[in-house]
Amino acid sequence: MAEAAKSHITQGALKYVPRVFSPSKLRPHQNSNCGSAIFNEPTTLDRDYPVPICQVVQIKTLGSQTEGTPERYRLVLSDVQNFVQSMLATQANHVVHDGKLKKGSIVRLKAFQANAVKGKRILIVLDLEVIESLGELEKIGEPVVLKDKDEEDVKPVNTTIAGGGFYGNKPAEPTRQQQALPSRAAPTSSASHANIYPIEGLSPYAHKWTIKARVTSKSEIKEWKKATEGKLFSVNLLDESGEIKATGFNEQCDQLYDVLQEGSVYYISSPCRVNLAKKQFSNLSNDYELTFDRDTTVEKAEDQESVPQMKFNFTNIASLQDIDKDTTIDILGVLKDVAEVSEITSKSTHRPYSKREITLVDQSGYSVKLTVWGKLATSFDANPESIIAFKGAKVSDFGGRSLSLLSSGSMSLDPDISEAHQLKGWYDSQGRRETFLAHTGMSAAGAAGGRREETKTVAQIKEEGLGMNPETPDYFNVKATIVYIKQDSFSYPACLSPDCNKKVTDEGDGTWRCEKCNINHPKPEHRYILTLSVSDHTGQMYLNAFDDVGRLVVGKSADEMMELKENDLPAMEKEFENANCTSHYFKCRAKMDTYQDQQRVRYQVMSAIPIDFKAEAHKLAELIKLYNID
Repeated sequence: MAEAAKSHITQGALKYVPRVFSPSKLRPHQNSNCGSAIFNEPTTLDRDYPVPICQVVQIKTLGSQTEGTPERYRLVLSDVQNFVQSMLATQANHVVHDGKLKKGSIVRLKAFQANAVKGKRILIVLDLEVIESLGELEKIGEPVVLKDKDEEDVKPVNTTIAGGGFYGNKPAEPTRQQQALPSRAAPTSSASHANIYPIEGLSPYAHKWTIKARVTSKSEIKEWKKATEGKLFSVNLLDESGEIKATGFNEQCDQLYDVLQEGSVYYISSPCRVNLAKKQFSNLSNDYELTFDRDTTVEKAEDQESVPQMKFNFTNIASLQDIDKDTTIDILGVLKDVAEVSEITSKSTHRPYSKREITLVDQSGYSVKLTVWGKLATSFDANPESIIAFKGAKVSDFGGRSLSLLSSGSMSLDPDISEAHQLKGWYDSQGRRETFLAHTGMSAAGAAGGRREETKTVAQIKEEGLGMNPETPDYFNVKATIVYIKQDSFSYPACLSPDCNKKVTDEGDGTWRCEKCNINHPKPEHRYILTLSVSDHTGQMYLNAFDDVGRLVVGKSADEMMELKENDLPAMEKEFENANCTSHYFKCRAKMDTYQDQQRVRYQVMSAIPIDFKAEAHKLAELIKLYNID
């Protein structure tokens, strides 16, 4: 099959290939020159090469210029007569990751965008199909570098493709052919917008382009008054090829804020600056972003259906423990709990902000708290057990693992996507009855490489010397029962400022001072610092636990227990007594510590989960079955 195909291709048959690849179905063509047609004769492209077929003669991996963005692949394609320098769009990376696209492969170009930079032809491949049955082939024919049909000699330029952009010498003014390079992107119904660029194809060297994109989110107008006064707003734009952020300043903010409506589709045409993206202000993976110009044209499209509604790249909740702090993700979950709106004051601007915490769960068996801000916090009105998708949530290690919706992020309630339907079906059938784990205290575990800790017995923990290495801590799980809780100094007075939790001192005048925040509070918030004696069937050990674990174990807050200590000591002792003989899964960190000039191993509880005895009995029953002998 490979030899037969090679024979036909060398005769010039890189034209139309049916889905079932068979040499007998190839239609020979005297000029197998689809690369030249793409760049030099776009009017004949659809007629002669409805689905261009090329051979991949080189694949090169290009490292990402920005941390957290996907790698890029540069391809050299051959149409038998010419080489075409190409870039694989990130949404098509799967053909490389899956091992389908290899050197020598024959491919169908299903969607692409042609660019030109000073005589250098760059083809951005948005979608392709690998003809896998051919396997790997040697280079077919003797192709040469593609040239402009009006030029006999095109001097090479030092142009490098990397990280999603094209970098090199300043591009010359585009020729007639360069201004009208074809695109196999989503078709448009308007003849006045025939040259539609895909978002993935935009770069600082693209000229006279128009994109057709949906506004998936729009920020509020932000104003500043420092050395100068100004304002801005931003939108996220989406088409079939990808997403990009666009920002309007001052005059453009006034002109376009009311024009661009979330959820609608628009034609947006240059002039419009294409710059390197400021990743700290964007939740998108695109290496570029747009800045509206005074002459940027924005026109609402008559066809509102041909552009996707939203593009997500979901992370399940259990995987958050393996995600680095400050990473931006998309999350899909069942709304389990909604807290009341609260207000905090920014330490930098001293302005008040509304916030609301919600709790999400999913099939992974974990829950996570997500904070929404501003107008969304006050207007949030989703019913419990709704399915919610969030785009652009920032991962925090506060309280283990938590999420915060960025100002550029968005929320979709009960989205009509397959992942949401699957999650709803799972929750209705079984999820409603399940108990979910929390990521409490996972920040330290993330520093350990995000690995999943093994469950150990007390004897194994001591025999293996966990925590004895002074350089790196060890992490483990232990299933144990609380046999004693130290009741003296079980808490400390903490600062009331959000995210502080530092110890405060009594000033003697009815106030408590936090040195870190430089604030005096009328009262502190007491937080647990518990010492637990726990045992299993192999031995006993001491664990140290902080506030979140203390609330779970005792069932009351440290403030409530301090009030009992001052007013009803027997009632306090009774609460601690009730916490004894309860069994939990403890996720722990073992680390060498120095106390009074002596080294010792300190076991700190990162999170705790009460044992589900029904589920535990089921596990044991399944384990017993493994030892049954027929």
